[in-house]
Amino acid sequence: MSNRQYAIESHEQLRPEAKLLYITAAKYERDWHSTMHTHYYSEFIYVLRGRGRFLVEKTAFDIRENDLVIVNPYVEHTETSLEDHPLEYIVLGVDNVAFTFGPMGAASGYRHFHYQEQAAQMNWYLKSMLREVEKKEFYHKAVCQNLLEVMIIHMMRIANFTLAVVPSHKQRTVSSAARRYIGDHFKDNITLQLLADKTHVNKFHLVHSFTEDYGISPINYLIARRIEESKMLLKTTDLNISKIASFSGFSSQSYFSQCFRRMTGLSPKTYREQTEKGALPEEDEH
Repeated sequence: MSNRQYAIESHEQLRPEAKLLYITAAKYERDWHSTMHTHYYSEFIYVLRGRGRFLVEKTAFDIRENDLVIVNPYVEHTETSLEDHPLEYIVLGVDNVAFTFGPMGAASGYRHFHYQEQAAQMNWYLKSMLREVEKKEFYHKAVCQNLLEVMIIHMMRIANFTLAVVPSHKQRTVSSAARRYIGDHFKDNITLQLLADKTHVNKFHLVHSFTEDYGISPINYLIARRIEESKMLLKTTDLNISKIASFSGFSSQSYFSQCFRRMTGLSPKTYREQTEKGALPEEDEH
């Protein structure tokens, strides 16, 4: 019997500093709205099936099965699909890194790859990540993160590009943009999907980022902002409860009353009555 043993050095080698934010499986349907947009992070778009057109900066090119497009942070892009060959693809949001492409490491906003011999391997990485997030088994996030790092190393071995670390201050723009939008438009019909569209991110990432930064989800922040507006109207106007609900951005009086009671412990009517008597808790007197 013969065998070979390969020692693994005890010190850690540098790993890609990429952080997986989300993975999305998308398929073209007729309600698809293709608009130019940017992200504060890099994005990987890998085509599983179908054909379409990719627009990035001032360039347009065809995309098809086993194509991968990497788009760097703050680079405008979008994609369109051929209706008779609808696109199906997997998208990764990858934070902390941007990419430099070319023989001299030249800076570029994007890179378009087509995989042939390596297609089966790329499909395995991406579909394995997708299975992990769908099943949510033990340590699924760690598995996805590790798969991303291995995939990037594999890509760097067969193509000529390198990684650059993105400064961390860019990571907070999404939360602040969502907060500003809520502040300016809280009376409008705002949904989580609308906020995600306005900030150009996946809605699950928006919730995570916003909650991490402000300690509250974006929808609960929106409700709290509307409740503050309704308190002011209850104190300073004679408007009936229904109109105050509408003017504060609530879709119905019953939903407004439910949210108001949950956040204050009082009904809107009781709150108004206690305001008139000067019997409000201290925090509402300031």
